[in-house]
Amino acid sequence: MPFNPPLQVVGFIGTRVSDAERGPLVMLNADEAGKRLITDGELVWVYGPRRHDLTPVLIDDSIPRGGVVVRDIAGLAPTEIVRLIKVDTDRPVLAAPPRFK
Repeated sequence: MPFNPPLQVVGFIGTRVSDAERGPLVMLNADEAGKRLITDGELVWVYGPRRHDLTPVLIDDSIPRGGVVVRDIAGLAPTEIVRLIKVDTDRPVLAAPPRFK
């Protein structure tokens, strides 16, 4: 398994319907993104204590090392521990098994 240390949620942004920018998002430091080979705008799985969600990444150097700020991700709260896992798009799709008549 590749090196993937846990991150702590240091901030949570909840948006309203009237907000221009809304939807799930995770923000982290460029150093933390580099350790995980994650680029700006890439989709990642955010694994929390209760569930996991697919969300884009925004790299923001104002976020402290070892922490993330999340927006509109249900099931997460400040001070919880999460892991970010890259979406594996190189894995081949398994074909459906043949049907017998």
